[in-house]
Amino acid sequence: MRWIPLIAVFLYVYIEISIFIQVAHVFGVLMTLILVIFTSVIGMSLVRNQGFKNFMLMQQKMQAGESPAAEMIKSVSLIIAGLLLVLPGFFTDFLGMLLLLPPVQKHLTLKLMPHLRFARTPGGGFTAGSGGGDTFDGEYQRKDDERDRLENKDDR
Repeated sequence: MRWIPLIAVFLYVYIEISIFIQVAHVFGVLMTLILVIFTSVIGMSLVRNQGFKNFMLMQQKMQAGESPAAEMIKSVSLIIAGLLLVLPGFFTDFLGMLLLLPPVQKHLTLKLMPHLRFARTPGGGFTAGSGGGDTFDGEYQRKDDERDRLENKDDR
């Protein structure tokens, strides 16, 4: 069980190097390096633009009193896509671009929405939680502050 991360990293490196060698064989090494940099720059630009649009849509939904759950899940997929696009390589760029596609984001949203619960807070915002915990309101008083004890004795 502890070998799984090591095998996953080895498999990732093997896939990236294999694809890089194949592309370098077709286009040449210099053109392949330029292509890797170009795909990373274009991908990050797409993530930035989509992220800004998603943030604006999330704010609009919260102002309208609607749940921004779908936009929050989309934001997570955009962050993961951005991380994948920053890593050099064609395989990670492919996975990052895949996460930018609206059908993939919609599928992720439909799969993850049942696991999230959102509740309106008194200030008008939303809180996210995965559990069904109860919230209890209450008051407390510090017992170690001598002044509070003296003030409470005088009030009685």
